[in-house]
Amino acid sequence: MERRAGGPVRNRGGVARVAEAQAATRGVLAMPDRDPVQPMEARSADRLPLGEGWWYEPKWDGFRCIAIRDGREVILQAKSGKPLGRYFPEIVTRLAALATPTFALDGELLIAVDKRFSFEALQMRLHPAQSRVLKLSRETPATYALFDMLIATDGSDLRSRPLRERRRALAAFEQSYGGAQLTLTPGVDDPAIAQSWLDGGILEGVVAKRLDDPYTEGARTMVKVKRARTAECVVGGFRYGRQGGLVASLLLGLYNDQGLLDHVGHASGLAAVDIAELTKRLEGLRGGPGFTGDAPGGPSRWSTERSNDWAPLRAELVVEVSFDHVSARRFRHGTRLLRLRPDKAPAQCRIEQIL
Repeated sequence: MERRAGGPVRNRGGVARVAEAQAATRGVLAMPDRDPVQPMEARSADRLPLGEGWWYEPKWDGFRCIAIRDGREVILQAKSGKPLGRYFPEIVTRLAALATPTFALDGELLIAVDKRFSFEALQMRLHPAQSRVLKLSRETPATYALFDMLIATDGSDLRSRPLRERRRALAAFEQSYGGAQLTLTPGVDDPAIAQSWLDGGILEGVVAKRLDDPYTEGARTMVKVKRARTAECVVGGFRYGRQGGLVASLLLGLYNDQGLLDHVGHASGLAAVDIAELTKRLEGLRGGPGFTGDAPGGPSRWSTERSNDWAPLRAELVVEVSFDHVSARRFRHGTRLLRLRPDKAPAQCRIEQIL
């Protein structure tokens, strides 16, 4: 809710309509009254869409972040809706120092290590000790790569405007205020150049957007093409190995249109994580319902193990896995665990990712 002289006004779509509240005596976007922004989403595709009106940008391997400046207050919000400012104080300081008191941006937090962006370095920021976070912010400062603008510096709401207009406003913002730690994501309207980005193997992928589309919160109106197909899944259960008492495979779930968690396959390639540490974490999540929709039961053609021999979990752990094919809304083969995704909310792991 946004409180003004005339009483409470519902904050439409997650970002306050700054232009309508210039006379307010307090910050119009201030937390905790402001609803979290629901960032635009992207659906996965095997190849880039072609034709007139498409705009192509790199898909960054970072933390999605909505940044809001409201007077003296700066808010960094993760895709899950949780605050990120505590973990990236250098970005808060950078945005607070800009000579404009109002804006709302969409972009990606990145940390470069050895001239490559490191997702692991971002994960290290999610540390309970503030002294550790501050130390890392000095040693490996983050960069905020901008790719959209929701509220302009004059307070006008840009979300209903087409991307081509929002992009012009964003470019002007970067021209005035960009530099170290605040950059503009490059983009092209030439699919051949975008395809060369994919073929080069440096980027995680490419995101395609329609130049005439508004900013539709929470909708999968963009298209993402990755070098290899990946999905963020909820771990609804796990199986122990035959020996040693350690986890052997994760049972993966995605939420369906009814809000139920469907079992969609398993991940047994766990080389990317410490198995002992993962086992300890999973055992701490035991006691939940596991899958609330389609659940493992009886022999599975996706596994040689009997799928009724598994431990259900609370739906709290999100992982990113790589996969090849999907059949009947499930992974056709076993997947490979790429990493844990503490920045993603379980409810955001929906079946649309693999359809």
